[in-house]
Amino acid sequence: MTDATPRFEREPAPGGAVRLQGDWTAAQFARPRLVRNLQRDLPRDRAGAWDLRQAVLDHVGAQMLWNQWGQRWPENVDLLPAQRTILERVAQFTRKRERRPRAGPWTLFLAFGASLLRGVGHLTGFIRLLGRLTLDLRELVRAPHHGPWRDFSGHLYRIGATALPITALVGGLIGVVLAYLTSQQLRQFGADAFIVDILGVALVRELGPMLAAILIAGRSGSAITAEIGVMRVTDELDAMRVMGISHTYRLVMPRAMALAIAMPLISGWTTVCGLLGGMVAADLSLGISPIFFLNALPSAVSVENLTLGMSKSVVFGILIALIGCHFGLRVQPNTQSLGQGTTSSVVTAITVVILVDALFAVLFSEVGM
Repeated sequence: MTDATPRFEREPAPGGAVRLQGDWTAAQFARPRLVRNLQRDLPRDRAGAWDLRQAVLDHVGAQMLWNQWGQRWPENVDLLPAQRTILERVAQFTRKRERRPRAGPWTLFLAFGASLLRGVGHLTGFIRLLGRLTLDLRELVRAPHHGPWRDFSGHLYRIGATALPITALVGGLIGVVLAYLTSQQLRQFGADAFIVDILGVALVRELGPMLAAILIAGRSGSAITAEIGVMRVTDELDAMRVMGISHTYRLVMPRAMALAIAMPLISGWTTVCGLLGGMVAADLSLGISPIFFLNALPSAVSVENLTLGMSKSVVFGILIALIGCHFGLRVQPNTQSLGQGTTSSVVTAITVVILVDALFAVLFSEVGM
């Protein structure tokens, strides 16, 4: 330990004086371990005597001492005039930390009310966006030659074609996992042939559309929010408003149309990949040949199940597009709001997809069974 190292000594007698030595300066406090040790070992009582005359003190060291004293002067302190000036300046500009009030019933009630109002605001904005989309679709039907078809084709490619590899991978792996888990139970009862029914109904009706929707919500929903949010940050949305260009007509409608068309196709692609993975796993685990699997699949999966799965995908696509655009249009012109809006968009879209899928399962529980 060098002479410049900040340290202290305390007289062994009860209530003995605490003498500071060394340089209590910013250069010495650049070592985090030294700061932690001093904060842990330095006395916090203000009743004893303090002697700072042998120490070199700057504003950083004075701030540390002032915090150790609880932001109040000790009863007995020996200082040099320059040290007293520094400590008085630190005491003058240091604000006392306000204690947070405990969360009582009224505070919890106000927090619940604020959350409820935010939720109502989001719901109102979403319904307003849906109404504007309906009016824009009517305008598109009246004048289709003025429609944003180039934007629509671009979004259809980015959302649909570029998502095929990841959806195929996830769908195939889910089919393999589901087939292996199901085969262990069916083998015990000698019902190996029913694996075709289980995989067919599960993937065509539920897992295929929902997996595709969750992947698209995380992949394309976040991209939609980020694209529109960046336009808010760079004032492009304000420029469009000045030029009389509708946000919903040029930004929301092409994305909603592209997702409404791409989602059933992606859902069917994910389902097919899942069935192929399940077929391979069934052949390896139960010895069910691919020919038997393909022949038994049409009788196991009815047309109603296929229609229900594709119909759900259209609804999922429209919801994902509207949620992404809704949070993108609500982004404030700063990067923090952009990140928060993108995160909220993905979480909300995935949650809404799961809730709507559960609603479909309840409403159409007797269809296709």
